[in-house]
Amino acid sequence: MNRRIAFCLALLAACGAGPALAVDYPNHPVELVVPYNPGGGTDALARAFAEAARRHFPQPIVVYNRPGASGVIGWQEVLNSKPDGYKLALMTVELTTLPHLGLQKFSHEEFTPIARMNADPAAITVKADAPWNTIEEFIAAAKKPGTELQVGNSGNGSIWHLAAAALEDRIGAKFSHIPYQGANPAVLSLLGGHIDAVSVSPAEVATYVAAGKLRMLAVMADQRQKGFEKVPTLKERGIDVAVGTWRGLGLPKNTPKEVVEILKVATQKTMQEPAMREAMEKLSLGYAYGDDETFRAVMARDNETFKALIPKLGLKN
Repeated sequence: MNRRIAFCLALLAACGAGPALAVDYPNHPVELVVPYNPGGGTDALARAFAEAARRHFPQPIVVYNRPGASGVIGWQEVLNSKPDGYKLALMTVELTTLPHLGLQKFSHEEFTPIARMNADPAAITVKADAPWNTIEEFIAAAKKPGTELQVGNSGNGSIWHLAAAALEDRIGAKFSHIPYQGANPAVLSLLGGHIDAVSVSPAEVATYVAAGKLRMLAVMADQRQKGFEKVPTLKERGIDVAVGTWRGLGLPKNTPKEVVEILKVATQKTMQEPAMREAMEKLSLGYAYGDDETFRAVMARDNETFKALIPKLGLKN
């Protein structure tokens, strides 16, 4: 039996749906737009998903990197595309931060959510030979008069920028925030000794921490993270800051419901695939699957959070 016909029949059975889902989709490869450079956690997640989806989707899902403007360029490309299901967006929490920074004219509400895939906290990471062995030593250095430690992030208005800004606000210090087009370029700059620290996720520094090239000082989470059990949370150290990202899939708002349903079912099956879970664990990416309604609620909640936080931090343009 033709693979695509078999897929459609399986989908109809899984959904309990009738002929309304018998659409000619997909009949050619689907693009998954990652709005950041290759090498970071978002890119790694997209590529792991595209590989695992081969067993549950009858056409290849091809990852395309469209970095720039903290994600705006890639997301705008998806929104400008024909809403036919052939251009997916890898969505991140910045969709709920950038509008309140005055850096993005569209909102998360212009996308139809498919599913949340992942959630990760921010972490403060320095070079292994840096003079700070603990987060307390790093904070003490940051608070010295006339000092502005350089902290790299994945772009102005990115969640990692906001994480560092929230920390400096809480401790009464002043960082020099250095933006990059994605987390990986920031991490490479740290490895090169060009900046003092990064405020990206554990997944984006895990390889270098394991190799002894970088040192993670603290995570901005409610509890210690799997794989990094020796790294304290800021809350353990008396600093009430918890900031993190999520990543998921979305489509332009007017995509036909039949196409959305096909992608929802394929995504759910892919996220349950053992190979996908193994890949995420290997990449130190936090597994946090949530269906479309769960994802929609998460985006609405975070939108309200950052709507209040960003003016408080004085970051709006």
